[in-house]
Amino acid sequence: MESYEIFKEAFKNSSPKAIAAELGVSLSLVYKWAQEQSENGSGSRNPLDRLLEIIRMTEEERIVTWLCEKCDGYFVKNPPSQSDQNFEVLPATNEIVAQFAALLTRISQAALDSSITEDEAAEIREQWDRLKCYGEGFVRCCEEGDFKKMEIEKTDPLPQQEEPRRTLY
Repeated sequence: MESYEIFKEAFKNSSPKAIAAELGVSLSLVYKWAQEQSENGSGSRNPLDRLLEIIRMTEEERIVTWLCEKCDGYFVKNPPSQSDQNFEVLPATNEIVAQFAALLTRISQAALDSSITEDEAAEIREQWDRLKCYGEGFVRCCEEGDFKKMEIEKTDPLPQQEEPRRTLY
């Protein structure tokens, strides 16, 4: 989807007039954001195009991360495509299942004492983020039909947990 199409859809749920007033720009400029740029003058470089250019020039991923956090989301970068049509789906499927199982194991280990510490939560977040990246790589390989070159980022071995505390009855 192109950036101007995002604005076109967004304006179905909001008022371009209110947006223009709040941002202190002209209503015609706001409407131009929802038009494709062309040689005859229609359309205008919209804030999304400008922000994308800033990110490209600064190579600063934290801009996107910050935006996602402000929208109650989380940014996960897509892994690079590794496709050269060497289709091997079973090992890739097994790997994604194994990584998910490792995450569930970590969560279970952390919750054994009926609480999760900040350090445990950070470890779970890190493992979850790796799984999301791996999952995106898996989906891309599904789309491209190539799993042989899939970058496999194994999760770190889980730290050994001490015996769970037991309640004596």
